[in-house]
Amino acid sequence: MKNQGMESGVWGRLNGSRRPPFTLRMAPMIDMIFLLLIFFFVAAKWRPAEDFLPFQLSAAQAQNITIGRPEPLIIYISAAQTGCKVRIGELHTVRIENETIEANLAVLMGEMNNCLLTQKRFAADPIEIVCSPEVKWDHLAKIYNMFFGAGLTDITFRMTE
Repeated sequence: MKNQGMESGVWGRLNGSRRPPFTLRMAPMIDMIFLLLIFFFVAAKWRPAEDFLPFQLSAAQAQNITIGRPEPLIIYISAAQTGCKVRIGELHTVRIENETIEANLAVLMGEMNNCLLTQKRFAADPIEIVCSPEVKWDHLAKIYNMFFGAGLTDITFRMTE
């Protein structure tokens, strides 16, 4: 009798008469969710859009040539017994005397214009003044004011020790 019960139990399961209750197995489902989550993290584009800044490029033109900043024109001012001596670059030298300072400044401006024309410089080109410590402040201020009044606005002073 016990054999029969055992045989009927095995046969009953094989024939489908007795089934175990349906249960969800959570471990494989959680594994699949994590795999999908990792896939979407890897496949996502995290980079921001490249057109988010309002930036407009200019049209390319073959005629425009960009020229770098030119070398400064160096002006040396040194002291003399009765005034000062102004040397523009290495070519032009003008003496400024205390008695005839206005006329000498006019000559200096003419020499400066000649130098700018021969070197093909513009008024916006840089000028660097190298002044010796013995030069009177009055002479330096008048020379600077004359250059600035003539439209030369990029004037700097070289620091010396």
